[in-house]
Amino acid sequence: MARRVAEVRRTTRETDILARIDLDGTGRSDIQTGIGFLDHMLDQLARHGLFDLNVQAKGDLHIDFHHTTEDSGYAVGEALSRALGDRRGIMRYGSAVIPMDETCTRVALDASNRPYLVWRVDFTRPKLGDMDTELFKEWFQAFAQSAGLTLHVDNLYGENNHHIVESCYKGLARALREAVTLDPRVPDQVPSTKGVLGGSL
Repeated sequence: MARRVAEVRRTTRETDILARIDLDGTGRSDIQTGIGFLDHMLDQLARHGLFDLNVQAKGDLHIDFHHTTEDSGYAVGEALSRALGDRRGIMRYGSAVIPMDETCTRVALDASNRPYLVWRVDFTRPKLGDMDTELFKEWFQAFAQSAGLTLHVDNLYGENNHHIVESCYKGLARALREAVTLDPRVPDQVPSTKGVLGGSL
């Protein structure tokens, strides 16, 4: 079966981002966004999702990290959506509960092509490293929108802000890994009684 690979280039007045994903990879990554903490999180996404992920971003970091963070979410999400094609044969649903020391986060998703984000994550610090913690929701929102995911992220409890956000990305990775896995029992079927995934029909 052909590998599910896609590449997206997103260029605006604020950012220039190249994202490439191989859904049938081994977890290799080459991430360079100019934002160290975001690089670390996208590396976790690749590693625990078993995706090969390449993200090269140039943005207006002299202003702040908002545009680069949000647009990288859009670019990676769009690459994932393109790699899925019509989503034929995928498991569609995925979920994970990720413990990380004192923290526990639950992520559930539906690769339905109907984007929606429920984000129940609170931080007690305004920044992690140089990155504003409020930007993590922006990344997840952009990613869910362009990937076509109904995505629920619920931090059940936790104290360390680094652990909280890292458990969100690891949970997303594991839930995605499950959802995009091909079901050998129905390899040629779109997993919907409508025969198509999305909100248009």
